[in-house]
Amino acid sequence: MSKELSHHGDTIENTYIDPGADTPEGYEISATSRALARRVIGDRTVEDRVRQRCAISTGDFIMADLLRFNNDPVQAGLDALHRNLPIIADIRMVQTGIRKQGHGSEVQCALDYGKEISRERGITRTSSGYLALRERLEGGIVVIGNAPSALLAICDLIGDEGLRPGLIIGMAVGFVNAAESKERLRGLDVPSITTIGTRGGTPPAVAAMNEIITMYIEQCSPDE
Repeated sequence: MSKELSHHGDTIENTYIDPGADTPEGYEISATSRALARRVIGDRTVEDRVRQRCAISTGDFIMADLLRFNNDPVQAGLDALHRNLPIIADIRMVQTGIRKQGHGSEVQCALDYGKEISRERGITRTSSGYLALRERLEGGIVVIGNAPSALLAICDLIGDEGLRPGLIIGMAVGFVNAAESKERLRGLDVPSITTIGTRGGTPPAVAAMNEIITMYIEQCSPDE
């Protein structure tokens, strides 16, 4: 394991590879992809690392230019992981893609909660799931890679009820309320990582979360 990023704030010249690359072929693919992303995107900040990972996840360097970081979100995510606070995904694909090893945070899916709320109010299952999990959202990490309605519901909780998640990765995708929900999130005083416009989706949302988890693993690993 590389030592370059085993301390807080040390993000320069890192060579650490995705911890999911656990075979020689996987390591080679990860190393080659990351080296190319470093050259194209840059490698000066923790935000650059997230940009790299998101671009790799979509096979498109344009994704790096679409990302927006508000209120020191990477550090906020690391703080939440250090406190073992939950990570709550909007859909099953996002939950499945988030790395489970190397940290103590439970990875949950909003779809497993709030069925009664959805029936009573006629709202989406993702929205009702987050409403049902309101207390768990306080200080925790929200990862939305699909549902604009859920992101708008969380924004309502923040604006109307004073909810304060530790980090929101808001990459809602589509032509109905995706751009608007992310723009609204960026106007709130909470740490967030978002994409501008209609683009987003599961791959970059998971990639952003997993890169923060990778940084957390580095910080928690003793020097070799």
